[in-house]
Amino acid sequence: MFSDFAFRIFEASIDKYHEEDRVDQPRPNPYEPGSIEYLLYLKNWIDTVQWHYEDLIRDPGIDPEAALELKRKIDASNQERTDLVEYIDSYFLKKYQSVEVSETATINTESPAWAIDRLSILALKIYHMREEAGRPDAGQEHREACKKKLDILLEQRADLSTAIDQLLADIEAGRKYMKVYKQMKMYNDEELNPVLRERKQ
Repeated sequence: MFSDFAFRIFEASIDKYHEEDRVDQPRPNPYEPGSIEYLLYLKNWIDTVQWHYEDLIRDPGIDPEAALELKRKIDASNQERTDLVEYIDSYFLKKYQSVEVSETATINTESPAWAIDRLSILALKIYHMREEAGRPDAGQEHREACKKKLDILLEQRADLSTAIDQLLADIEAGRKYMKVYKQMKMYNDEELNPVLRERKQ
């Protein structure tokens, strides 16, 4: 199933990141550039780095200039993440371009890649909640609470994985069809963000 295939790649990315556990470490990728494996690994690596950016920026003692620099890194990471999701959807569009779509086919509320984006984030939640559930310096009450949360996350993984695989099966069979809308984010565009437009003039 595609969801299991993707999740294993996400886990490998997360494990590799935590060997050094630094947001500024080199970005590795063991897969062939352009392959779906490469895209999934890169997608999760971006998510993993951003996860730790979000930890850093919540430090109450962070220097304001460092916080501003970090906020800009988070914005750039979000844009890269969005672009990559759309690129992954392009992979599915190409893969299923020859499918004969049923006259009764329906569209899904989200595209395959955006569902896979949620699975990538879920892989991070599971990794860190599992870490908290076994943290030796935490109290028993904390570990037990985190274990309960971990059980829910694992159930969510099963449900989301089933939904992703069903969506892909429906697209492949022509029961659903893909239609991808670009995000068209406005705040990074010098022509659409009035603050950036004014500074440009």
